[in-house]
Amino acid sequence: MVKLMQNHKRPPASLFFIFGGSGDLNQRKLSPALYNLFIDGWMPEKFGIVGIGRTKYSDEEFRKHLLDGIGKFSRRKGEQNGKWQEFSKHVSYLQLDVEKEEEYQHIAEIVKQKEAEFGEHPNVIFYMAVAPQLVPSIATKLGPLNICADTKCTRIVVEKPFGQDLQSAHELNQLLSTMFDEEQIYRIDHYLGKETVQNILALRFANALFEPIWNRNYIDHIQITASETDGVGSRGDYYERSGALRDMVQNHILQLMCMIAMEAPVSFDANEIRNKKVDVLHAIRKVSKEDVHRYAVRGQYSEGWMKGSQVPGYRQEKKVEPESNVETFAAVKFYIDNWRWQDVPFYVRTGKRLHEKSTIITVQFKPAPSYAFPPEAAQTWRPNRLTISIQPEMDIRLRFQAKRPGQSMTLNPVDMIFNYKDAYGDDDPEAYETLLLDVMEGNPTLFMRSDQVEAAWKVITPILEVWNARPPVDFPNYAPDSWGPEDAEALIARDGKNWITLPANAHE
Repeated sequence: MVKLMQNHKRPPASLFFIFGGSGDLNQRKLSPALYNLFIDGWMPEKFGIVGIGRTKYSDEEFRKHLLDGIGKFSRRKGEQNGKWQEFSKHVSYLQLDVEKEEEYQHIAEIVKQKEAEFGEHPNVIFYMAVAPQLVPSIATKLGPLNICADTKCTRIVVEKPFGQDLQSAHELNQLLSTMFDEEQIYRIDHYLGKETVQNILALRFANALFEPIWNRNYIDHIQITASETDGVGSRGDYYERSGALRDMVQNHILQLMCMIAMEAPVSFDANEIRNKKVDVLHAIRKVSKEDVHRYAVRGQYSEGWMKGSQVPGYRQEKKVEPESNVETFAAVKFYIDNWRWQDVPFYVRTGKRLHEKSTIITVQFKPAPSYAFPPEAAQTWRPNRLTISIQPEMDIRLRFQAKRPGQSMTLNPVDMIFNYKDAYGDDDPEAYETLLLDVMEGNPTLFMRSDQVEAAWKVITPILEVWNARPPVDFPNYAPDSWGPEDAEALIARDGKNWITLPANAHE
């Protein structure tokens, strides 16, 4: 893969300031991603990475901390034939109290130093790898720096969650827009950087096979499952403020819905793509508070057994209230009220401590008429189905009918499978590699625009309000290693359908 990538155009000179530089996100994701981009020849010729944090580190200690993270979490381990030595020369550390405005002048000084060193003004990228509640304060103190007024070269990257609800998201958008132009603000959702997610657009719009049938006339329903086997672990304090609906549905899952449901773009211009996504969010049917119970289900895992090990319930996890009503599972039925999707249900579910870790999108087509075949041929008949698996396996499988060998006309459903690893090898970039490269190149296509974020909050707000007003009476209501509460099965069974999982051998 590396060999194929030598003649590409590198991004312009770039300088990263990573707030929360000593933290988990940088060690696990950001620095490994930047290092991999460097190995593959995608980093600029001239670049700098400055970790910012309260922890006291020398430059050398900080580099060792990052190298430890690469050894544990990167798709490429270790020093890679001396590449780390070369890369680490570009890495430094700035100890800074983010609450003290006067200390931010150090940042302006580093920019000047790098300007002189590079012989040109670099892209200046402020990455907010910090707790969400710190973002407004940091942004407010960055705002007065002269460099922030440079709309072409200065960018700020904000991690999810973007706000806690519609009001806080709107306030954060307002605050950021007083200091930065919209084109400078990159709201990151790492799901959109995954290869399989990006491939949805290629699958739909580059294949004459699919686009004509991608509508209510041929599609029965669509499912999106994002399941995890882990519990909340050490993130109890975050999860208590969030819950599954905020943590997964408002951002990741609604974005996947947009990719599946959007109209064909007239170009791959960033705003054109984002306009089409916003149209989907605006078209999602708003659920009245009286109907929330018919469209949405919540759950919380109990203590029990997971893959042979005993695990605590959510209420027994660290930093979780003993009587917590926060949901660790959410399932919702959505409708998109436009011409293409009228009356096609979109069933989505997400949860922790579920039976398997997977993110899959299933497009279930309407059954073909079987009258031309003898009755026995249709006994094993199954409707066509397209399954896009995002993790752990990256593949696309299409189910269709085929005749079984023999003298009788017996039909069986079979799968045609495109597997990324088989086709392209095992060296596909991580989501953060794609997204960080886009930030350096100034390409916001895969990032959320302010109106996208607020439109997504509007979709789930009625559900949030009802759940907050009506505490659950049955928590905890599902066991670890299950597929969630019984009500989630009932949600889809009422429509005569069932949740779809990948076959057991799909991940082997």
